[in-house]
Amino acid sequence: MTSLRQLRYFVEIAECGSFSSAAERLFIAQSALSRQIKELEQQLGTPLFERTARLPRLTPAGQALLERARRLLADLAQAERVTRDIGQGLQGSLRLNHSSTVPLTGPLLARLSGYLHANPGVALDIAQQSSEAQLEDIAAGRLDIGLLRLPVLRQHEGVVLHELFSEPVLLAVAAGHPLAGVAQVALQQLRDERFISIPHRERGGLSYLAASLCMDAGFFPQAAQVLSRKTTQLQLIQAGFGVALLPQCMRDIAPASVSFVTLEGGRESTVALACRRDAEQLVRQFVAAMKDHG
Repeated sequence: MTSLRQLRYFVEIAECGSFSSAAERLFIAQSALSRQIKELEQQLGTPLFERTARLPRLTPAGQALLERARRLLADLAQAERVTRDIGQGLQGSLRLNHSSTVPLTGPLLARLSGYLHANPGVALDIAQQSSEAQLEDIAAGRLDIGLLRLPVLRQHEGVVLHELFSEPVLLAVAAGHPLAGVAQVALQQLRDERFISIPHRERGGLSYLAASLCMDAGFFPQAAQVLSRKTTQLQLIQAGFGVALLPQCMRDIAPASVSFVTLEGGRESTVALACRRDAEQLVRQFVAAMKDHG
């Protein structure tokens, strides 16, 4: 059976134009090279070169083989590159979901863009999903990467969290709200406000953090008439149904009629990346790139 080594030797001779030059480039003895080509010709049952006193010349059979041998060797090299890149986490597809309070803007978008620019062989399949559902799907192997806000109340075996960055928590109010024009607001001033997002007893994330901040200030947030834990809360704030404590990145996607006010003393919310502890190399490489982003 024809070997890949024989095909490589054959192509090298055809491209160099002589057995001696090909032997030098291949770092083998000319006699060994000639023996391999003779064996190849015997296997194929036809001569590939016309041996002349000057330089070997391809026969019609050799011309036909040369084109196909080049294509075969190129395909093999490409297959080797793809296999190596996948093994090193440089090529493949990642399933990534993010919670509604982790929009793909600001520093997060910069990290994703930087990663994709540096890894053109990787594709991202992105969707929005609640933090709880992300963790369940990651634990079950249905999802590779989750982007969510801490704290996480329910831990899943085999799922690990990596903190990426923290950002300020701001008060979001309708443009016509009395607090819309102030420079800063103390949490205690929000005691009588209606909040359009109230935490669920089994859910963590931003609503849980917001309630914790309010309780640290001596009160539990009062529920508005209409509640939402999704990005629709921006529309509810705009309509005047209530207020919310939101991360700074939400300002990037908020309508102009929603105003953001700095909290006195400053408070922060942390974005984390979730993945399986035994994740494949492509996931591990993605996590390292996102964490190391400057």
